[in-house]
Amino acid sequence: MSKKNGKPSAKKEKDFSRKIYKILAKDPNKSFNYKQIAAVLELTDTKSRNEIIKELKILASQEQIEETERGKYKVIAKADYVEGTIDMTSRKTAYFVSPEIEEDIFIPTNNLNKALDKDKVKVYIYNRRRGRRPEGEVVEIIERYKTEFVGVIDIQKNFAFVSTANPKMYTDIFIPKNKIGDAENGDVVLVKLEDWPAKADSPFGEVIKVLGKPGEHNTEIHAILAEYGLPYDFPIDVEVFAQKIDTEIHEEEIANRRDMRKTLTFTIDPRDAKDFDDALSFQKLENGNYEIGIHIADVSYYLKEGTILDAEAYQRATSVYLVDRVVPMLPEVLSNFACSLRPHEEKYTFSAVFEMNKKAEVVNQWFGRTVIYSDQRFAYEEAQHIIETKSATIPAEISLTDVAYTVSDDIMNATLKMDQLAKIMRRKRLANGAISFDKVEVKFTLNEQAEPTGVYFKVAKDANHLIEEFMLLANRKVAEFIGKQKKTFVYRIHEEPNEDKLIALQTIISKFGYSINFKSKSLISKSLNTLLHDVQGKKEQNLVDTLAIRSMSKAKYSTQNIGHYGLAFDYYSHFTSPIRRYPDVIAHRLLQHYLDGGASVDEEVYEEQCNHSSNMEALAANAERDSIKYMQVKYMLDHKDEEFLGVISGVTEWGIYVEIVSNKCEGMCRIREIRDDYYTFDEKQYALVGEVTNNILQLGDEVYVKVKNADLVKKQLDFILLGKKNGVD
Repeated sequence: MSKKNGKPSAKKEKDFSRKIYKILAKDPNKSFNYKQIAAVLELTDTKSRNEIIKELKILASQEQIEETERGKYKVIAKADYVEGTIDMTSRKTAYFVSPEIEEDIFIPTNNLNKALDKDKVKVYIYNRRRGRRPEGEVVEIIERYKTEFVGVIDIQKNFAFVSTANPKMYTDIFIPKNKIGDAENGDVVLVKLEDWPAKADSPFGEVIKVLGKPGEHNTEIHAILAEYGLPYDFPIDVEVFAQKIDTEIHEEEIANRRDMRKTLTFTIDPRDAKDFDDALSFQKLENGNYEIGIHIADVSYYLKEGTILDAEAYQRATSVYLVDRVVPMLPEVLSNFACSLRPHEEKYTFSAVFEMNKKAEVVNQWFGRTVIYSDQRFAYEEAQHIIETKSATIPAEISLTDVAYTVSDDIMNATLKMDQLAKIMRRKRLANGAISFDKVEVKFTLNEQAEPTGVYFKVAKDANHLIEEFMLLANRKVAEFIGKQKKTFVYRIHEEPNEDKLIALQTIISKFGYSINFKSKSLISKSLNTLLHDVQGKKEQNLVDTLAIRSMSKAKYSTQNIGHYGLAFDYYSHFTSPIRRYPDVIAHRLLQHYLDGGASVDEEVYEEQCNHSSNMEALAANAERDSIKYMQVKYMLDHKDEEFLGVISGVTEWGIYVEIVSNKCEGMCRIREIRDDYYTFDEKQYALVGEVTNNILQLGDEVYVKVKNADLVKKQLDFILLGKKNGVD
């Protein structure tokens, strides 16, 4: 033991005490004497053994351990052992999160004991006395969150190491020579963590897939998918199974369905869509009301439970939409052909058909299996043109075929009437407290090599809202139909926002002159909508939109219906996208089961499916975000010498984040590289303050930047700060 002025340091004594305690805690049912502990610690000298005896007596006096018989001790089981998950920081420390405790517990680096981000662990909590910040120590890793990691391999003579770009992965992975496989030095690889020996600094792993060279497009896209455990192709046996499915339309099956092939039907989708899983039908009734059908691809007809295709779809749970490709939940034979509601083809569908009056009120409803024929495929731009101009002629510049054409008066009138009804439904929904999140989406123009040649923003217009409102109607009414029967169902739920997060949002938006009214639930919703409306077109719009979304709880799937806060619905489910979401398939199956008079199903089984679907949705969303970040970095590689106007979107003690106004690319200006002054972080102002000039760099400030570094592997941009707008440095 190291000494200072002839005495062991307090830190060393504390660490020594913890080591002894950890040995006892690891096997709480066994008693140890000082010799056994010395053997585990590999200490043989008399002095060290005397220290162990001393520490054992101290721990016993603190009632952390007990003497079971003369000279033998065991740990005292306490409620201070809690199970939960690890939330790593980028500084090699972590927080422990558990539903059993209100506050997150800090875990120092030396107390992680080989736990990694999101691992399920058992933790011992220290310092639970008033006035002291509690700390924890991992005493058991119950379950690894993940065992496969993506990184770059560094091959030495007799071994290799793989280091990841994930800032929360605080260790590299040791690869024995015989487990390097076909990897070459510098390759991006997928490795499987196999073991972490007690005395090893790094876990041991094996290369299971070589993804390619860093920076290459397919390598980085495949690395994003592999990082989240998402596939990028289907197993051969699943493809073969899918190819053998009978996708013909048969008269005997039509006889089992409501035949709606003669009802005017059309689809409205993005210009580049390949799968069309929803269609709308319209007809005016003799009583002056309107019959509107929301027709959804009948995926469950083809996707039979118990098959390898169904198992694969369930495991994926969702399609993944990356910038340059879609990784579908279902093989192409179903997603793009058999289940896709393509124009001028008969298709099996599952439908919600509503009779609506001129006030957009539902006066009658019907659910069941149908067969339809789509008369027209619209891109959003084409439908929007009809809505804006009241004209049936689609000009060549927005036409899907690049040729001008004219739709029938019936289709034009149906589009206009459904737009009117959708606007009424939207107004009612917002008046009831729904929150209008129309966040600008960043899109890229790609060339044939998937290189980004331009950036544009996708903004929702009336045509988008038309589809949205009728899909929301179907989802709500299906959930309500089953929910009121008190039968097990898969709901899409959204909890009320956490008040602390809203207060934090209020602190930031107040700097721009906005506020949230906390007096009631309805006033919170109303003021959030006012905020989202008022920031439109302002420099701070994307920042405020992003922060507002982050202040919300995350929507998820559950059999426990608590309603949907963001939509202001008491009942809500996902029913309208079974080609790309597995919970919608479950909803179809359950709806048919109950329409057939079936009893309520096992809630526990379906709750497990809900949890899996929610988890896979989160992974897909992370992968989609990473692909956007990657493409933004790639785009900025070709614009290194240009000057950009940006908005400060984040402020931390190590620098400011700046989002470029023209393309929404975000990068960091590091505090040590801002040359005009020495800056310190002012947490209260969310600002960096210059010590000499008192210059302030705070959220929302407009600044000029230039790219310093663009790292494709880490998906990071570093900017050089050129100065504030209006010449203020």
